[in-house]
Amino acid sequence: MWPITSVRSGGFSLLEMLLVVLLIASVSALAVASLGGGMDGWRLRAAVRDVGSELRHARARALASGQQQRFTITPAARAWHGINGRKGTVHERIGVTFTGARALQPDEGEGAIVFFADGASSGGRIDLAIRDSVWRIDVAWLTGEVRSFRVPAEQVPAEVAP
Repeated sequence: MWPITSVRSGGFSLLEMLLVVLLIASVSALAVASLGGGMDGWRLRAAVRDVGSELRHARARALASGQQQRFTITPAARAWHGINGRKGTVHERIGVTFTGARALQPDEGEGAIVFFADGASSGGRIDLAIRDSVWRIDVAWLTGEVRSFRVPAEQVPAEVAP
């Protein structure tokens, strides 16, 4: 028969492990929030990604279909309309400005970028700003290429500065 003894191993209990994991998760969340600009930074990057991908989609559709496609944006309402009825809005804390061809403006206060069947476009620039951070989405008129990048603080136009 085996003797009955109380032997405690030198490991950690489940509760101790859960507390350590919770502590690590909390510190990581705080670090990400402070380094990445928090929720505002996340919202701004998400808006840049959404608008940029919608512009790229319109260009791809123009090339594939052989027909021009139009993307419109209303900065005051923070709303955009893409192709095939696609539309969206930008978070209320994000400022939006548009620079583009005046002749293509559908209505007052609304801007448009047209993509042509050969991949070219009317060109334009959309600036998205929150606090001290500004991202720009550039659409090249000759190639229709859509690029997004963060604008250095010293190059931020006065009308865009938060």
